[in-house]
Amino acid sequence: MFQITHRSLSCNARTGIIATAHGDIATPAFLFCATQGTLKGLSSETLLQHNVPILLANTYHLMLKPGSERIRDLGGLHTFMGWKRPIFTDSGGYQIFSLGHGSVSEEIKGQRHQRAGNSAPKSLVKVTEEGALFTSHHDGSRHALTPERSIEVQCHLGSDIMCVLDECTPYHISKENTAHSLALSHRWALRSLHAFQTLRQPHQALYGIVQGGVYPDLRQESAEWISALPFSGHAIGGSLGTTKTQMQEVIDMALQSLSRDKPIHLLGIGGIRDIFSAVTKGIDTFDCVSPTRLGRHGGGIIKQHYWDDAKESFHPREHINLWKACFQDDPRPIDITCLCSTCKSYSRAYLHHLLKAKELLALSALSLHNVSMMNRLMQEIRQGIFSDTLKQVQAAWISTS
Repeated sequence: MFQITHRSLSCNARTGIIATAHGDIATPAFLFCATQGTLKGLSSETLLQHNVPILLANTYHLMLKPGSERIRDLGGLHTFMGWKRPIFTDSGGYQIFSLGHGSVSEEIKGQRHQRAGNSAPKSLVKVTEEGALFTSHHDGSRHALTPERSIEVQCHLGSDIMCVLDECTPYHISKENTAHSLALSHRWALRSLHAFQTLRQPHQALYGIVQGGVYPDLRQESAEWISALPFSGHAIGGSLGTTKTQMQEVIDMALQSLSRDKPIHLLGIGGIRDIFSAVTKGIDTFDCVSPTRLGRHGGGIIKQHYWDDAKESFHPREHINLWKACFQDDPRPIDITCLCSTCKSYSRAYLHHLLKAKELLALSALSLHNVSMMNRLMQEIRQGIFSDTLKQVQAAWISTS
């Protein structure tokens, strides 16, 4: 399934090929999040035309609406979406546990935003040895997600790569509770594996997930345990700390004991700076909603040459905000070196106008640009690894100042 094609001479970065029944994935690669079977505002045909290599679909959302059995009966998710390339599915646990902990982005990723009145959100999750009991955000109906059910749903969807069910712990729980959760996740991983071996189709693969929070010994224990099992790949998940520095430390903790002969996926991370850092450590694939979500909020990804003649004060960001007034008379494309259909067709001034006018075209055009730029980023990273020029590639994308 996975072949390493080149290793960097200066760091742990590598290029490779993940072979699937729906095509090969050149790594390092970025997985765009088609949460409900679509990248919002972009058709499958458009994504194919812009060389998107793989999509990530959300098990939690699709099992509730329209239902995995319905998708199975309609030919599987590839047919349902009109998508001919690989699909990666998560287990559904990430979203379910975010309901119980309040927010995926705020809790599981360690951001400590306070809510009004400092009151904790009412938990919607009950965790037992059997699985997680949760309330649908659609209609309030009660559901149970067990490791077996998660694998069954993912098999119904027909994804090429699926994930084990694990308990996603936020930053604020104790080491004792993290250890208890880790043991539960390991038992669930075994049950997921057994269900997968019973239900899977020949083309499907299963990834194990390394948990353990911010604790080195727990991350080591989890990495060694996952590496010893016959998973097709590994993913690093759970709380990655409260700062960028701690996130890198947690990734190092996992990688220190994780088998390197299989593809390694970093769950939920999509910042360009974070991707470069993780690639040098040996991470192969990434997923995040941020590129398309950024586009829907008026943000366009740029390379650092943008700041050479920017009409705004220098700030080493990875994107620009097209809502800003400084773009209302700017005839240039978002990024003058970008060849996407958005940059070929529309100026910053026009996109600014569309945003102000609340036209839907702005959201799809910016999302498409960001998809194109992320694909370009990963292509240049792969070339940089092969030619041992990764530092130069990084300097073109992110500021070192």
